[in-house]
Amino acid sequence: MRRGIAATALVASLALAATACGGGSGDGDKAADGPVTITWWDTSDATNEAPTYKKLIEKFEKANKDIKVTYQNVPFAEAEQKYKTAAQAGKAPDVLRADVGWTAGLAELKYLAPLDGTPAVKEIGSFNQGLVEGAKVDGKLYGVPQVTDALALLYNKEIFEKAGVKTPPTTWDELSKAAKTIKDKTGVDGIYLNPDSYFALPFLYGEGGMMVDPANKKITVNDAAGQKATQTIVDMIKDGVAVKPDYTDGYNNMQAAFKDGKVAMVINGPWSTADDLSGKAFKNKDNLGIASVPAGSSGKAGTPTGGHNLTVYNGSDAAHKAAAQKFVAFMTSAESQEFASLGTGVLPTRDDAYTVEVVADPVRAAFKNVLTDSTPRPAVAGVSDMFAEWTKQHVEILKGNASVEKGLDTTADKWKANVGSLKEYSIG
Repeated sequence: MRRGIAATALVASLALAATACGGGSGDGDKAADGPVTITWWDTSDATNEAPTYKKLIEKFEKANKDIKVTYQNVPFAEAEQKYKTAAQAGKAPDVLRADVGWTAGLAELKYLAPLDGTPAVKEIGSFNQGLVEGAKVDGKLYGVPQVTDALALLYNKEIFEKAGVKTPPTTWDELSKAAKTIKDKTGVDGIYLNPDSYFALPFLYGEGGMMVDPANKKITVNDAAGQKATQTIVDMIKDGVAVKPDYTDGYNNMQAAFKDGKVAMVINGPWSTADDLSGKAFKNKDNLGIASVPAGSSGKAGTPTGGHNLTVYNGSDAAHKAAAQKFVAFMTSAESQEFASLGTGVLPTRDDAYTVEVVADPVRAAFKNVLTDSTPRPAVAGVSDMFAEWTKQHVEILKGNASVEKGLDTTADKWKANVGSLKEYSIG
């Protein structure tokens, strides 16, 4: 999940203060004739999601009398650095719910155990294989996809109807025309674009571009596709097609405007829909439209794949690794994913979990379709740092303090200099 600049800043500030808590399991966690006790750090929402996962733990323990699970909910913004600190001290939890962007970096630090051939991945063929590939580093699998998400075009159907816009736009050019029509006929702003760089990915993918090209070890964010994608965003704001964003808290300002009916469209993910439906513009939940992000000049739409993997700590002993693998297999089973989806609204990572009951919800059904256009983030260490630096430069571009070319070149230079996994990359 990406919530924008404010969340990125929070991660950085909390990382400075993070200290290890909880911790990995050792021989002392198992009595001679008692169960193995493993620890799970869950980074899901403590209020809306954690209760469902606690119920799944109860089911798991009932079916596995020889394993106990110590549950700890760790705030998402703190979790990555906190895990690193704990792992450095040899006290990391046996299982971590890791953002897909963390997995490669934690694996390269040797904190995660490879899962190939273990009980954790006995049904891996049933999962979305794009998500599976995104959890691999150097051909080895280090996480099992638990939940997924993607960015979509969310829109206000009532405003569309008032403006005479009959269908959601399928290209950025169509979106610009629709936004102008909406403004002219209703007075409502067309679209709010979050200035966090993660939300620029649909533009980049729509031009056939990539952040980096791992196969050829190139940084490509500043190539022709990247420049065209960024220029499209700049032009939309400059021309009034998109609202001039708030650069200190873009995500929450975007959400407030959309929920209040002050803007007709946003680009956002499934995590936002519960909040959207709490707004006055969506008292009738059928008023929330969900469509694939528009395509760029390549003719193809592209949305980033997000979500979380369940990972196993490499420092756990054999007994605890075995118990952790069994727990991961249970939590990512079709039955458990269906249970979690129905209880929290999250999107499953395997097709057999999209049951009739799951897709009966129009939000989940719509995002299932959106996932067909999704592209995994590059499986390189330091992705979180890459987005933080890119966002700094992206904001400078949008403010007019740097040209598109200069801002993207600076982004590429900073990545090469400061992100360890990219030091050997060339700049395309």
